[in-house]
Amino acid sequence: MSVVQDALPIWGLEGSKASLVAARENAVFRVERSQGPLALRVHRQGYRTDAELRSELDWMAELANAGLSVPVPLASVSGELLHRVKAHQVDVLSWLGGETLDTGLCKMDVQTRNATFNQFGLEIARLHEVSDSWIGAKTCDRPSWNLSGLIGEMPLWGRFWENPELTAKERTLLVEFRNFANNKLDALSAKLDYGLIHADLVPANVMVDGNAIRFIDFDDGGFGYRLFEIATALLKLQDEPDYHVLKTALLAGYKSLRDLDTEALDLFLALRAMTYVGWNISRQNEDEIGKRNARFIAKATELAGLVMDS
Repeated sequence: MSVVQDALPIWGLEGSKASLVAARENAVFRVERSQGPLALRVHRQGYRTDAELRSELDWMAELANAGLSVPVPLASVSGELLHRVKAHQVDVLSWLGGETLDTGLCKMDVQTRNATFNQFGLEIARLHEVSDSWIGAKTCDRPSWNLSGLIGEMPLWGRFWENPELTAKERTLLVEFRNFANNKLDALSAKLDYGLIHADLVPANVMVDGNAIRFIDFDDGGFGYRLFEIATALLKLQDEPDYHVLKTALLAGYKSLRDLDTEALDLFLALRAMTYVGWNISRQNEDEIGKRNARFIAKATELAGLVMDS
């Protein structure tokens, strides 16, 4: 909290109350003030460079200016969007109201679920549309969820085929899938839509407030396949009884604004599943009795088998 207390005056927020609301990749604090709350982020050390974070903030500002409901960066008293406080990178964003989609989905009736996912798809398309027209994208310093970032020697979220909890059979399957996906992506690359993506539009990062759909947590945003974006939005919903209805609604919403070839969607669902197997390698200490790792591996092997058998 000493970092937060030192950071508050930099944004003219001295005396404001700050409380921790999330401690995942970054620590996020809700800052109370008379004009309404703000979100103060203390970034995980060593994860992003200053240049990458400034690009993220500029990108969010562009999206907000275009009318998307995303966090808006707040400049400090000196006019900067990012500061170093005791070796920590800190920024301040507008606070977005609403309820996360993963919390609110179970409370929705059939009609609301369908309408929400139609709007969700449309907002993803708007995000891609605005990002493609943003002149700053040409010099934007963000990671790449490309072939190398997904299945290269050093994927962005880890070498999934080396997860220590894989059985010999599972490891062999993931290595086979990696080779299969490499060949598929190489063949498809010319026809796949590619550009800036949020890259983590899981239900926990989507806020629903009435009819409004809001996107938070751009921490992993970068350049990537637009199908990877769609796969990320859908993967954790596959156990929902109306998954295919939600999927159809989301794709219809997206395609109402922007064309998208979904022929390779199943491949990207499997690729997204692989990233979680890699991501969990460095987070084993957070994984109570290995349940999360087992779940990630089960989903990845299931989808890999289905894609290679199709």
